[in-house]
Amino acid sequence: MDLKKLIDFLNKLELRNIFYKLNKVRDDAIMIEIAVPGQRWEVEFMKDGTVEIEKFISDGEFFDGKEIETLFKDFSD
Repeated sequence: MDLKKLIDFLNKLELRNIFYKLNKVRDDAIMIEIAVPGQRWEVEFMKDGTVEIEKFISDGEFFDGKEIETLFKDFSD
């Protein structure tokens, strides 16, 4: 993994006041979770030097508190 590339990326996020969290979900990668209005990005810096980006983009639809039951119904074990 190119540590310089990762550190430069984090510094750019901080300079632009973009909120992020570091995470690790794969054995061979460091994930940066980025939250911006209407979007969430997962940027993974892989051990082999590649970078993978997945974007989750909102369609702007909002739900009331009743939607919590859908979360439990559809995604609980």
